[in-house]
Amino acid sequence: MSNTSFWGFRDPFQLDSSLFFPDSLAAPVNVSIRDLKGSSAVVTWDIPDGEPVIGFAITQQKKDVRMLRFIQEVNTTTQSCALWDLEADTDYIVHVQSISISGPSPLSEPLQFKTPKEAETQASKSKDEVTMEEVGQNAQLRAAELIIIVVVLIMWAGVIALFCRQYDIIKDNEPNNNKDKAKNSSECSTPEHPSGGLLRSKV
Repeated sequence: MSNTSFWGFRDPFQLDSSLFFPDSLAAPVNVSIRDLKGSSAVVTWDIPDGEPVIGFAITQQKKDVRMLRFIQEVNTTTQSCALWDLEADTDYIVHVQSISISGPSPLSEPLQFKTPKEAETQASKSKDEVTMEEVGQNAQLRAAELIIIVVVLIMWAGVIALFCRQYDIIKDNEPNNNKDKAKNSSECSTPEHPSGGLLRSKV
């Protein structure tokens, strides 16, 4: 893979497809910027289906400044490229071209973007760090709450199991108590006095 980057003084707005060899290769579409920071960004694009692309070329320049940077890579099918050494709070314009064996495509539609200020970048970074810290704290709190709930459920299960065991013991002892009562009652009873004791004979 070959990577070429240099600064020149050509104005990309004055470049058109007539300066390049092929006009059958379609220009990249859906050019966009992501991961935008004060000093860097990533440009992405799509290639129309069926295009025999073997690389890309990017022109990057500051708005209202004729000097531009030219980035070229071949032997690759990637559809993104990092832009570096950007200045914060600055407007930039980029164009993308596809490269085939026969040459480059026409320029894509120009994409203009503005890098954020350093203070905004730092604030965004700090906000992201705080957000991640809050997420970590919330996760820890949820884990602690979950542990407490599990412990309470286990305790309740133990109490219920103990109650059921005591209830079964009491229930099993009830027939034995009834038998003992019936036995004691039969021992105290006589034919003369079913309820117990002997009748005294009258003199």
